[in-house]
Amino acid sequence: MMRWMKWALTAIAVLAIPAAAQSPTQLQPTKTTAAILPTQAPAKAASPASAHELTQADVDAWLDGFMPYGLKAGGIPGAVVVIVKDGQPVTMRGFGYADVKARKPVDPNTTLFRPGSVSKLFTWTAVMQQAQAGKIDLDKDINTYLDFKIPEKFGKPITMRHLMTHTAGFAETAKYLINFDKQPPMPLDKALSRWVPERIYAPGTMPAYSNYGASLAGYIVQRVTGEPFNQYVQRHILQPVGMQHSTFEQPLPAQFVPPMSRGYEYGSDKPQAYEVIPLAPAGALAATGADMGKFMIAHLANGGPLLNPETAQKMYARAANPYSALPGMALGFYHEDRNGLNIVGHGGDTVYFHSDLHLFVDKNVGLYVSLNSLGKDAAGHSLRGQLFEEFTDRYFPVPEQNLPTVSTAKAHGEAMAGHYVASRAGGFNFLRLVTLLGQTSVAVDEDNSLVVSTITDSAGSPRKWREIGPWLWQDVNGSDKLQAIINQDGSVKMFSITPFAPIIEFLPAPGSLSAGWIFPVAGFALLVTLIAALGWPIVALVRRRYKYASPLSGRPLTLHRATRATAWLFILLLGGWLGIVMAIDKDLTALNGGMDSWMRLLQLLLIVAIAGTVLAIWNAYSVVRAPGRHRVVSLWAILIALSLAFLAWLALDLGLLTASLNY
Repeated sequence: MMRWMKWALTAIAVLAIPAAAQSPTQLQPTKTTAAILPTQAPAKAASPASAHELTQADVDAWLDGFMPYGLKAGGIPGAVVVIVKDGQPVTMRGFGYADVKARKPVDPNTTLFRPGSVSKLFTWTAVMQQAQAGKIDLDKDINTYLDFKIPEKFGKPITMRHLMTHTAGFAETAKYLINFDKQPPMPLDKALSRWVPERIYAPGTMPAYSNYGASLAGYIVQRVTGEPFNQYVQRHILQPVGMQHSTFEQPLPAQFVPPMSRGYEYGSDKPQAYEVIPLAPAGALAATGADMGKFMIAHLANGGPLLNPETAQKMYARAANPYSALPGMALGFYHEDRNGLNIVGHGGDTVYFHSDLHLFVDKNVGLYVSLNSLGKDAAGHSLRGQLFEEFTDRYFPVPEQNLPTVSTAKAHGEAMAGHYVASRAGGFNFLRLVTLLGQTSVAVDEDNSLVVSTITDSAGSPRKWREIGPWLWQDVNGSDKLQAIINQDGSVKMFSITPFAPIIEFLPAPGSLSAGWIFPVAGFALLVTLIAALGWPIVALVRRRYKYASPLSGRPLTLHRATRATAWLFILLLGGWLGIVMAIDKDLTALNGGMDSWMRLLQLLLIVAIAGTVLAIWNAYSVVRAPGRHRVVSLWAILIALSLAFLAWLALDLGLLTASLNY
């Protein structure tokens, strides 16, 4: 039963953030693993003597050894890689197939991919253009620009700077996030104003990646310019840099349909439908690799034709940096600094496409990659990450550092041990299931190294971290850092790691959401409930077979039956939520309101089950108080009542009974 429940929670966790990308490489708050990729050696910095010259001949030879094997091992049909330097392409390469059945190869000049949340960089560029023009004040209440109101909370307004640094405090959303094929998206104003997500953090206090926040920014551009967002980007970003094979329009314009790469699920050569993103500013772009190269060249030229140099430098500078030793957030870009270099970029994932863009600002170099499938065991995440790391170490190496482990490793490791939840989380609705399942456990091994369950290597094993400074750890087999921020009382406030820090933090799980005790107690409660539910008809049949009358009658009999009926209600509720998960798994558009009536029905059943739980408690009290009742019978009645009470509390705690069905 425990495994069944956990499967249900896992499925919801996977589906909770289904589109638009949503995050940089491996920034999902759930465990990802990957197939074996071309190089399994630890990602350590090379020595300066091994540096390679960044030329087309060298990079093509390297890519020819890296990408084909990586795609094959990961089960990924096709990819595009573009590298630019000093205002010119170094190389633009297509690998594998854009259409598997037609055996159509990827062409970096003509094949369109979906960059996912890399699209946000176009939105943020548009914002900075309007800030440069004086039409947007980055530090002004965004309600000034909207035709609907973001409700006040925490006594502090949300500003554009908060949106650009993902510190506005919005809960994550999943409803109405994606459609497919030729269905036009909901107008942007309606998509944003139909419901304002819960605000779970005070503005400016906690990085928590938000598609809704980015889309608000795009809508503000639309409001201050009077141009529909898609048209604005076309006229003021795509056209000025010569991106003739790119668009934000949805559904995909007819001229782009033939060259558009198909998207694939792992293990299937059946192409999937085109993904339509209602929150277009968050992830709706379709673009060729060559066009993305032009966008990188423009930004590397201090904004090129898009921004003046002062505005561009402001955009790349750190605007939020909670950790002293980890990369911070710029305005829209997040820092990915490695090997002493100033690197800004963004990642993106739709359901089927997975991309990364990196700008080596100090070197005037850009790297872009996009894949048309996540591949086997989320191999796409590992492939993208290794491509970036090995590119950086190959062409911009630094001497390897081997700092000693500090004496506080054991004490600080023990202080870190526990369960953590991601700052990027849903509000008070059924997506709290994602928070429960997606949390991370931190432990200390025999070497006093930290082991963080959801941060894994390319083989899917948890990475180990060695403390090299006060509350600062380094990957035992790499260069990534992990840093914790400590409260005044010495407890852990939060921690993060090198790629996550700008937009997702790990926070100590509150007691009401700690999987450390909830999962075992829930498993026991479900076992008791199942036995009580199944035992009712079995005992009734046995009594009928042997013509044995129940010793109960009147109110005790009524309470007994109500208790067993309540157990069946909870079993039915579990089955109902499993059914909803399976429906969503089959068709993601079920998130667009198709499950609302079923959710309401389950909520009605939950209300009845809660009332039945009260009767079960009454039943337990009556059994215990009844004269001559056997001690085992009394204990069983108490166990059933406590189990049902726990399940009722858990259902309420996980947001399964809410006035609104927005999530």
